[in-house]
Amino acid sequence: MDALITTQELAGRLGDPSLRIYDCTTLLHPQPDGRMRVETGRAGYLERGHIPGAALIELQADLSDNASALRFTMPAPDALARMAAAKGIGEDTEVVLYCDGAAWWATRVWWMLRVIGFDRARLLDGGLRKWIAEGRPLETAARAYPPATLAARPRAGLFVGKDEILAALDRTDTTVVNCLTEAQHRGEGTHYGRPGHIAGSVNVPAAALFAADGTFLPPDALAAKFADRGIVAGKRVLAYCGGGIAATGDAFALTALLGREGVAVYDASLQEWATDPSLPMATA
Repeated sequence: MDALITTQELAGRLGDPSLRIYDCTTLLHPQPDGRMRVETGRAGYLERGHIPGAALIELQADLSDNASALRFTMPAPDALARMAAAKGIGEDTEVVLYCDGAAWWATRVWWMLRVIGFDRARLLDGGLRKWIAEGRPLETAARAYPPATLAARPRAGLFVGKDEILAALDRTDTTVVNCLTEAQHRGEGTHYGRPGHIAGSVNVPAAALFAADGTFLPPDALAAKFADRGIVAGKRVLAYCGGGIAATGDAFALTALLGREGVAVYDASLQEWATDPSLPMATA
């Protein structure tokens, strides 16, 4: 199954009883102290509208470990399987994920589903904005799917912690990748406690992986983006960002679109790393 679905293909499959469509939109608002305020996509889902039949996933409330002190933490695999099943994701369903805006909220859900062994999820290439630009239909009525049954079949190694990042900084066969913007990598703009990046990491912004219409760049262009930072086939890649969200954009591109193996996401990312003064950061 292709990891991407086009707007044209999805439009032709609306109403397919085996299909589950989810709006995964979450919004981040910069604050005067340089940090971010998180807003669920519920208002836009209900007021601006969504793809007909789509249910809403509110990442923090629906698919995160709310006992964690950090935002958006990956739940234990069995817990995530129960949460996903409660939203209607089952063994035999096909899932389409999309966002209004940054696609990495959808790639985050795709990555977490992959962690628990669910491989029937696809991303809407170009998301809601491309759908709207093409004049395709919207609805404002809230939708929900009936609960389903889903068993976790966990894959190890797709999320890592700070100890693995620290160890990787001294390895030549592994690259630690900051998926935030170039400005944030330099220590400018919004931050997560301390400005800058994990010392020794390279920068491949998730936002640079998309064309003007919000679709992913072609595979050769994606490969060139990563190769420019020394990320070539055979190298292990550990991706991070502010809270483990944008990092899944790079991880999705590498894994699903370029066929690379050995890719993992630092789940806690800078919301953990930047608040621990014992961990190295840099702005140059």
